[in-house]
Amino acid sequence: MRLFCALLLAVAAPAVRAADPQPLDPRGLPGPLVLTGPAPGADAARALFDLGGKDKAKIVVLAFAAKGDAGAPGWTDLKPAAVDVFRAGTAPDAGAAPLLKALDGATAVWLAGESAELFRTAVVGKPVEKALKARHAAGVPIGGPLAAELGLISGYQFGTTTTASAVEKQPGSVGVGFGKSGAIVVRGRVARVIGDDPITVRVGKGAGKPAANEQYKAGSLIDLCQLQRAALNRAAKDSFPPAKPAEPEVKKGALVIVGGGGAGPEIWKRFIELAGGPDAPIVVVTTAMEDPLAPESVEEKILKKFGAKNVTALHTRDRKEADTPKFSESLLKAKGVWFSGGRQWRFVDSYEGTLTQTRFAEVLARGGVIGGSSAGASIQSEYMPRGHPLGNTVMAAEGYERGFGYLPGCAVDQHFFARKRTADMTGLMKEYPQYLGIGLDEGTAIVVTGSVAEVIGRSKVAFYDTKKKPDGDKDYEEVFPNGKYDLKARKPVK
Repeated sequence: MRLFCALLLAVAAPAVRAADPQPLDPRGLPGPLVLTGPAPGADAARALFDLGGKDKAKIVVLAFAAKGDAGAPGWTDLKPAAVDVFRAGTAPDAGAAPLLKALDGATAVWLAGESAELFRTAVVGKPVEKALKARHAAGVPIGGPLAAELGLISGYQFGTTTTASAVEKQPGSVGVGFGKSGAIVVRGRVARVIGDDPITVRVGKGAGKPAANEQYKAGSLIDLCQLQRAALNRAAKDSFPPAKPAEPEVKKGALVIVGGGGAGPEIWKRFIELAGGPDAPIVVVTTAMEDPLAPESVEEKILKKFGAKNVTALHTRDRKEADTPKFSESLLKAKGVWFSGGRQWRFVDSYEGTLTQTRFAEVLARGGVIGGSSAGASIQSEYMPRGHPLGNTVMAAEGYERGFGYLPGCAVDQHFFARKRTADMTGLMKEYPQYLGIGLDEGTAIVVTGSVAEVIGRSKVAFYDTKKKPDGDKDYEEVFPNGKYDLKARKPVK
């Protein structure tokens, strides 16, 4: 291991960061981050060491202090291939060339010290800042007490503590307090808490909710996009969900909403029929599935099996691509859209607010049909249950509650009786009684035209209306195949 000390030029005034939070890219950060309090423990250094290549790691340390240690314990004990230490000072005759050269070959970077002011003076607006961001964009991990000063995670305020006033001054932001030695390791969009000290996360009040101030212990996982979406929703003028949602009615076209677990021939044939028959152009949106996607999805194969002759797939993780006219050209002539199973939050991340989402709705407005199963069912309702990116057990996942709204005024859950989810919907209805809850069992669908839902398939559907008194031990009404339910009147059709 070699140790190289140099001075870093520091002459410019601190740059001013943008005040308004910008939404994080749902695809996550290109490189890992190890964000820490001012006195990081050995576990934080070990995390960077491991991410940087372990015994092959070439670590560059930038120490923003006039004197003292290199900012993290244990570099010598860890025994990386090399450690180059650069101290930021005020010497006007120092140049950045040695540092830029070292960064070019670094497999990990540690930004040490407690002086954010010195960091801004020495780095912001300089070639060093550009080089650091370029290395991170190339996948190189960056960590340390001052790593947050690079501004790689927009809309977050990191510090020793996080106060209500700080978050309130920047609505839509998320505060993260590390204490002295707390730390998180960020990979993609997920942060894992490490170390002995918990971290504190604060989100301001809004959307009918009080300010949240929660602690996370070592091993906890945090989805940064979910937290930020929650904060932005609380700060929005028209936050979600509304106190009075729209009436449940499909004014044009039809919906085929399936509870997962494999749709039978009756369901697939009805979808193809509503799209206009075997020759109708149908688009399958496969984005809810986990990468890597198969060359041809199960839904595409099944649609073809039941006679559909004009089936294409649509998929991207890039919101910018989804907002281009060319990407969604196939929707301009589509008579049917099918949303695949998987996780419904992936549909939101890729398409919410884009031209593609507009074109989905236009298929319905032209009299076409929108269908989907499991994740493809919940995305169709106005309120989207089980949208948390870290797991499907959370019914009300703040930040991921808004579906695409083809079925207004409703919250649609799936795999309902097969996975014993009746109590989950009861809890959701207590939180949001303004919605009509719909629980679809596996292999079962509702076909919605106007305000009437027809049940088809092999099991049953539960309808939750909080305005009605429970009938016996059930707080929902069951409707079986061939039965119908009036969504507006909230009662079965006799």
